[in-house]
Amino acid sequence: MKVIFQQDVKGQGKKGEVKEVSEGYARNYLLPRKLVVEASAGNMNSLKEQKRRDEERKVVELEQAKKFAEQLAKLDITLHSKAGEGGRLFGSITSKQISQHLKREQGISLDKKKIELDEPIRSLGVTKIPVKLHPKVKTTLSVQVLEEK
Repeated sequence: MKVIFQQDVKGQGKKGEVKEVSEGYARNYLLPRKLVVEASAGNMNSLKEQKRRDEERKVVELEQAKKFAEQLAKLDITLHSKAGEGGRLFGSITSKQISQHLKREQGISLDKKKIELDEPIRSLGVTKIPVKLHPKVKTTLSVQVLEEK
């Protein structure tokens, strides 16, 4: 029996796949649990339509990420922190602090997990930080750390 998977089924198929399974398995296990639907002409058309909508959504997300990347690349963030001799900070600047500063000062919501800071900033000066907004879109954010008076 040919079926369209509605959810991932371990060892059988992933969501959206069309596969041939035994009729007993489909009728007694997969169909009652709504894990699959029969691969009729109407269901195949709705699967194609759903895939088309998913592709359109992905294109829109990519465009939005590119626009957001341009906006972030233009920004220069200035943070203040207490520092000792030689420009060493007391403490450090983390991706969470950068994210909170963007939200508070610029009104830009950026998840701290998207800021790819290998280790916290521990010195005064300008640091270029990579930001991954989308699997295909990366940008850099310029963060300047000044001494607090």
